[in-house]
Parts: sequence; structure tokens; C-alpha cells
Amino acid sequence: QVQLVESGGGLVQVGGSLRLSCAASGRTFSRYAMGWFRQTPGKEREFVTAISWTGDSTYYADSVKGRFTISRDNAKNTVYLQMSGLKPEDTAVYYCAASHMSLPRGYAEYDYWGQGTQVTVSS
Repeated sequence: QVQLVESGGGLVQVGGSLRLSCAASGRTFSRYAMGWFRQTPGKEREFVTAISWTGDSTYYADSVKGRFTISRDNAKNTVYLQMSGLKPEDTAVYYCAASHMSLPRGYAEYDYWGQGTQVTVSS
């Protein structure tokens, strides 16, 4: 069992930066690939980025490529999402998730989810 708690969300202006954190409980954090998704009201949860359990491999949605960076610190049981060049369309609730698969991109491939943290980008 893995429990995930996101933090770091908030209100930021267009072009600004924000770093989200996701703290995981459990001793097996390093065995899970981690991902970030986001969701706005009335829309499906959207894949943002994922990182392998070693941290050696990452994958990004085209909409955030070059602006967002995912990283992890297995010693701290934490995964990060550094967001820069934020746009109004980045406004959403951001969720972190853990998966036993190698570098998953689909919602159904993740086993555990956090409760989400709101990111609002104002113009």
C-alpha cells in the first residue's frame, strides 16, 4: 500500500513557476513509477508526465514538454513537478500517482492516487 500526499499548489501569474511535491508513505516507493495527472471540471483526468522507478526515464505530454520537469528523490520518498512558463490552460487540480508498471501513461495503469492540489494560473 502506498499513500500519496501532494503539496505546493497555489495561485501564480502567467509565465510564473511553481513546484509541486508528492510525498509517499511506505518502504517500497522506489519500486514504483510515478506520474502526474491533471483535471479540470467536466473533463477527463489528463496525463502530464511520468518517471521510472530509477528516475532514469521520463515522459511528458506534448502540452508541457519543455516547461515542466519531473524528478524524484527515493531517499525522501518524494516526487516533484517543477512547472515553469505557466499558462492559463495549466489551471487544474494536479494529482500524483504510483504504478507498478515501468513508465505508464494511462490512467488505468496507476495503482495509487493522491488527493490532488489546485494550481491556478491567472492572466
